[in-house]
Amino acid sequence: MDRLRRALARPVHPGSLVAFRVLFAILILASTVRFAARGWIASMYIEPAHHFTYFGFAWIRPWPGVGMYVHFVALALAAAWLLLGVWPRLAALVVFVLFTYVELLDQAAYLNHYYFVSLIALLLTVIPTDPRRPTPAWGLYALRLQVGLVYGFAGLAKLRGDWLFAAQPLRTWLAAHGDFPGLGPLFLRPETAYAMSWAGAAFDLCAPFLLLHPRTRPPAFVVLLGFHALTGALFPIGMFPWIMSASALIFFPPDWPRRLARRFGPPVPADMPPVPPASLSPWLLAGLGLHFAAQLLLPLRHHLYPGDHGWTEQGFRFAWNVMLVEKTGVVTYRVYQPASGRRFVVHPEDALTPQQSKQLAIAPDLILQHAHTIAAQFAARGLPGVEVRADAFVAYNGRPSARLIDPEVDLAREHDGLAPKRWILPAP
Repeated sequence: MDRLRRALARPVHPGSLVAFRVLFAILILASTVRFAARGWIASMYIEPAHHFTYFGFAWIRPWPGVGMYVHFVALALAAAWLLLGVWPRLAALVVFVLFTYVELLDQAAYLNHYYFVSLIALLLTVIPTDPRRPTPAWGLYALRLQVGLVYGFAGLAKLRGDWLFAAQPLRTWLAAHGDFPGLGPLFLRPETAYAMSWAGAAFDLCAPFLLLHPRTRPPAFVVLLGFHALTGALFPIGMFPWIMSASALIFFPPDWPRRLARRFGPPVPADMPPVPPASLSPWLLAGLGLHFAAQLLLPLRHHLYPGDHGWTEQGFRFAWNVMLVEKTGVVTYRVYQPASGRRFVVHPEDALTPQQSKQLAIAPDLILQHAHTIAAQFAARGLPGVEVRADAFVAYNGRPSARLIDPEVDLAREHDGLAPKRWILPAP
């Protein structure tokens, strides 16, 4: 244990961590400005009458009035603060709190890279990134491990029949890009989907190891940039390719910015004088251990649930299931009040945004949550005690549409939680 602590506390050049902090802050700032410029603050958090909260976080709600605009301005300022590096760990804490708050407002807006941004910001609250002095090696190792876990679990998630032996969902998605410049005709060929599926799984599984080795690092980084550039051009995945491309730089030697400056720029100062290893707090070591234990267990929790987690979505989020499924669906609610014998049909798209409707139609927990909202609305109209059932049909990874929810179950009497949801029907 003492040898491990000495290795973790070993001082290294701060250049790589400083460059990563700067690039990360630039991407957060650019993403925030992009979000505001496209009008998404209003359309996603102000205009919707309802928001799909996360289990255990129903108390997090959008700010009233102009509060959401103020919040995003504060997030942009915090990202700029992190970029400048004045009290960077405090700046990272502010970014973490403000960004994670937005992330938890609506499950319908969930994206894997939002979760990744929160995790990186959280790690930067404890990792020293002062360019004026060496930094302990554990900060570099922690970021490498976090990035490596994303690639590793994303690769493991692809080792499934749909991805490897049916080339789904890539086969469906690529067929829609027949007009892509130069490569369009190739995307229409089924063998291209199979080749890209297998290559994608292999890439995710091997990328961290190839980036760690000096000889394989340069070609692996070039392939990584090409991979993320292509997926970013083909699929609507936002800032994810940029964030992962910047994160790959953390696998380069700690002083790579200094080496780059020496080769292409003006003379730079000499290397920093050696300093003795810094002490590693047992509390910090314990905190990092808990963090990474959670990162190892969360992607595996779907094994606690029966059925295909891509279909049921139990244990699916926060598990690096990147680009793993293609689902489209339609939901209609049947409402019955036993006291009066009256029956109603409710179409959720009448009360939700297009994005919310799209996500609701394929996610059992959102279907359940909206059933409770419908029951509350009927109670407010003087019709208490209604029964709410759902006719939900989903087409999954190229399969014909099939029922997702047991139509005989009164969802108004069911409750969300961590236990298996028996009212979700098996995948077709």
